[in-house]
Amino acid sequence: MPGQHLPADHSRGDANTIGGYAAVHGRPAAFEGPDGLSYSVEIVTAPTGHPERAWGAYLLFVQWARIGAATPSGHVETDFLAEADTEADAHAVVASLSLSEVRAALHAAVAERAEGAPRRRWWDVMRDEGGDTGASGAAE
Repeated sequence: MPGQHLPADHSRGDANTIGGYAAVHGRPAAFEGPDGLSYSVEIVTAPTGHPERAWGAYLLFVQWARIGAATPSGHVETDFLAEADTEADAHAVVASLSLSEVRAALHAAVAERAEGAPRRRWWDVMRDEGGDTGASGAAE
């Protein structure tokens, strides 16, 4: 499905907030992550399990493939960024975050994911584990 360009309607909100951006532009905001990949963002709400603050809202960042940008290749998400009595109230708090705050949340989520990731490149691991790399894998 090809994309479409819709003119911005600035009467629908403040395009400097994540909720306003989606309303003004008719699509989710997208950011480049610190890993060089593209991410689009959505505000998600879910029950918290706490009776005093029944609803929480967080950011879900969909990671897009380097090749074939229409293919998602993963995601990262934040913890609850807001908790409230109603789903709408929790959503509204997160929707009011500035685009720079959302970008900072993306960078933190990607960094947190990277902390658990292996520090070695896949081809080095394959060589050390006896994968067929076409070379001996050992320097003499």
